[in-house]
Amino acid sequence: MAMVIALIVIVVASLLFHLISPWWLTPLASNWDRMDHTLLITLVITGFFFVVINFFLAYAVVKFRHKPGNAAPMDAHSGHRAAYQPENKKLERWLIIATSIGIVGLLAPGLFVYADYVKAPPDAQVLEILGQQWQWRFRFPGPGGKLGVTNVNLISTSNPFGIDPKDPAGHDNVIINSGEVHLPLGKPVKVLLRSNDVLHDFFVPPFRARMNIVPGMVTTFWFTPTKAGRYEAMCAQLCGVGHANMRGYVVVEDEATFKAWLKAQPTFATSMASPVATSVASSPPAAGTAAVPDLVAQGKALSQSKGCVACHTLDGSAGVGPSWKGLYGKTETMADGSTALVDEAYLKDFIRNPTAKTVKGFAPIMPKIEMSDTELAALVAYIQSYGSPLNKKQ
Repeated sequence: MAMVIALIVIVVASLLFHLISPWWLTPLASNWDRMDHTLLITLVITGFFFVVINFFLAYAVVKFRHKPGNAAPMDAHSGHRAAYQPENKKLERWLIIATSIGIVGLLAPGLFVYADYVKAPPDAQVLEILGQQWQWRFRFPGPGGKLGVTNVNLISTSNPFGIDPKDPAGHDNVIINSGEVHLPLGKPVKVLLRSNDVLHDFFVPPFRARMNIVPGMVTTFWFTPTKAGRYEAMCAQLCGVGHANMRGYVVVEDEATFKAWLKAQPTFATSMASPVATSVASSPPAAGTAAVPDLVAQGKALSQSKGCVACHTLDGSAGVGPSWKGLYGKTETMADGSTALVDEAYLKDFIRNPTAKTVKGFAPIMPKIEMSDTELAALVAYIQSYGSPLNKKQ
């Protein structure tokens, strides 16, 4: 009887846990309420079979339990021992019917929803998302309405999408190298997804929208944001040691604000120019002053275009690599037990040859990044700007 009680307690506790659990879905912020309906159907069907099977098991334990005095061999028809029955066609038919209905109930709604999920309306806003360890990049068509042709042979740190410079359609494409993208409220968005390295998955929980990003393929889905706000996006496929930090944000706003934001973003043509040159050109010196470029601003632009922000945080929080907050001027301990002062020479050497030394507590996974001397100086200046006041005085 202890087994019967345990089974009943498990079933009742499971049902109560589901009903009073604090882990419910985030509030819906897109048109995909059918995702919630499909999930509810799945929970109801699997929950029904879970309850029925476990209650039947409890019944069988009571009904056919061993009784004292029945240890000796007895006649199969006496009612005290189970009859050997290698085949029961009637039972098999009922099981086939019941399981078939259950499987159809589980699969059919999802198939109908998925068929619509990957077929975007013709007037949808196109957004391309590029996943790369461990950051998100975004691309919009320009005023021409077309995404430029891409080629894997053209992918580089300065051209992560691999856009062909010879294709005029790609020159006005809007490139977002930061982890935040804006979208218009109430307008369908067709999402194209690509990966530059391993399997990723772009997922925004309030949108109920997600899709695997497979290297060598372009996957797609669509959704319509229905509620303004700032939503966190994450990678839902284990993609390496920095997986937990592969996050971004989707800002949903009215169409006028979105268009103003989009107009302020750099195009492919401008992003291909050196961030240093662009910064100097956009900030002419005042009359009677020398042309001194703002190295910190240039370094910030480089940290985004080169993907540094994917691994190094600016607020001291944990990341794939050391946080830049308070880094300049501190003494780092290496994996071999040696120490080194983080100064300008250290940073330049480390960026030039990141695998020569390994900081204790971090994996040696930083790639070599092509950078000119001017760009390197700008990036170091940006890192130095996040050093602690005490370190700066030293």
